[in-house]
Amino acid sequence: MSAITTHILDISSGFPARGVPVTLEKQTEANWEIIGKGATDDDGRLRDLLDSETVLQTGNYRLTFDTKTYFANQNIEGFYPQVTVAFTVRDAAQHYHVPLLLSPFGYSTYRGS
Repeated sequence: MSAITTHILDISSGFPARGVPVTLEKQTEANWEIIGKGATDDDGRLRDLLDSETVLQTGNYRLTFDTKTYFANQNIEGFYPQVTVAFTVRDAAQHYHVPLLLSPFGYSTYRGS
């Protein structure tokens, strides 16, 4: 399992959000560098954003969820074309789980376990 994972629940349907494209980036001195990509599985989870050889480092990261594609696949017009969640890794030895609660017109996130 990746040191950074996510899980998306579509609270408008009460079901996991399947097939949501997700990008993971790490902030460098000059910009943001893509370090992982994937899509949520049937349970709305993405467990392998970082490959097994990538060592987590302290610093700023961000997850970008392509919500436009997700809702378009359901013939729903959402308000947010993407959701970006930025967070700081202070202890690289820990696991960072960043869940997203999603609806067409709102979202919420928190640090999970």
